[in-house]
Amino acid sequence: MTTAENAESGGSRQQVRPGAATGTVVAVFGALAALAGIEHGVGEMLQGSGPPPGWVIRSWPEHAAFEALGGEPALTVLPDLLVSGVVTVVVATALGAWAIVGVHRRHAGPLLLGLSLLLLAVGGGFGPPLLGIVLGLGAAWPAVSPQHFGAARRSLARMWPWALGAGVVGYLGLVPGTLVMHAVWGSTSPAGVYGLMVLAFGGVILALPAARARDRLEAGRGVAHAQPGSGHRSRGTR
Repeated sequence: MTTAENAESGGSRQQVRPGAATGTVVAVFGALAALAGIEHGVGEMLQGSGPPPGWVIRSWPEHAAFEALGGEPALTVLPDLLVSGVVTVVVATALGAWAIVGVHRRHAGPLLLGLSLLLLAVGGGFGPPLLGIVLGLGAAWPAVSPQHFGAARRSLARMWPWALGAGVVGYLGLVPGTLVMHAVWGSTSPAGVYGLMVLAFGGVILALPAARARDRLEAGRGVAHAQPGSGHRSRGTR
């Protein structure tokens, strides 16, 4: 069933699979979350085999460039840092791959949520899993039916590429941005780090409903064009 057919057959509570705009947002931020998770895993692997000091660890505990990020804290339920790092890289890679190729599939949202929670448990840090959870909720959230589109939601639909860009700038500003700032100036402003965090997560939180609104609006237009007498019905339709 196409997105347009979903829009025609359902009401305001019907779940509609992500369209092009939502798919772009999920794919872009999913890839960023995966790369950040892999970075956590690499830091844990470089610490070598050995038991973690506790459930909460630091992926890069002795690297000055990561001091502004608290040494990249993470949670792990695994008994060995090397194993934790390897599993983190595998799970983060799976998360990124699913965000890119699986977002239009039936269970895109629940699987993103599951992979994000798994990434949280094995050492993927806190930011990357949180981003994945937000993406999973955004992919699974029911869309608003076209008849409920007012001026406010139409304005929201136009904002999705700007919110996407702002979130990407914020996320890349954190990693590798803070590392570059440390290399150039020798230190990183904590206020700047917090500002980038707000920009990163604020961007994705705004981009998801905006992209969802854009997709639903486009689906509604497709249904209107397919109505009898609209002149857009396929010649093969009987």
